[in-house]
Amino acid sequence: MANPGTLSKWIDALPSEGRYVFSRHEAESVSGASSGAVMKTLRRLKRRGLIISPRRGFYVLVPPEYRSAGSPPATWFIDELMGHIGRRYYVALLSAAALHGAGHQQPMAFQVLADAAERDIEVGRVRIEFHVSNRMSGAATQRMQTETGTMVVSTPETTAFDLVRFSSAAGYWSNIATVLSDLAGQLDPTRLAAGSARVARSDAQRLGWLLDHLGEGQLAQAIFVGLQGKRLVPVPLNTSRDHLGAAVDALWRVVVNDDVEPDL
Repeated sequence: MANPGTLSKWIDALPSEGRYVFSRHEAESVSGASSGAVMKTLRRLKRRGLIISPRRGFYVLVPPEYRSAGSPPATWFIDELMGHIGRRYYVALLSAAALHGAGHQQPMAFQVLADAAERDIEVGRVRIEFHVSNRMSGAATQRMQTETGTMVVSTPETTAFDLVRFSSAAGYWSNIATVLSDLAGQLDPTRLAAGSARVARSDAQRLGWLLDHLGEGQLAQAIFVGLQGKRLVPVPLNTSRDHLGAAVDALWRVVVNDDVEPDL
């Protein structure tokens, strides 16, 4: 890569190329200076709030309009960041639901599923929350356009199953029901049926029960079809609460041991 001048000038010119991220290796290649000199420049730029470093060796420019927030939105750099650290990922849970038009308000954290454990990230007012998934293979995802490129996002159907699977991260059952009521119009019965064969049977039971509870009979039936031929054993809706004496739904075999009151 040609050296356009000083490292600071090269960084300043990146937005004109549609770029807002770079690696330390790139910075060293551009400047031709020693690693120590490069790090000194990068630390100075960080102190001035012109760049951030969500992970070691990975840098993000902070445009003037985001200086008060301390970081541009996670959507500006999540795809490049996950490539930098070598993780498979997709934007998930409440963040994915919001991107699909569901959710009464934006989630407090940007939620991501990854194929291995990652520490959460806080840069300025941006918080990226990671959850580990051992079911990345086969999960239906889509590329979604962002302000600076694209990122991988769970489909509405994968989002629905993940909300049930990671119920704590999704705000528990009343909030999940609220989000599902908004998401229902985006759900495809055929894809739900296919998804029910991929996820844990207990999660398919819980999602089917929730959709029935919300009056989405056609969507619930699609999941039930996907469970045909499988023996359904009772599963508690809320695994962290006592379920002795709680009613068991006759169709879904879900032990209803929690109140579910969507905010509709």
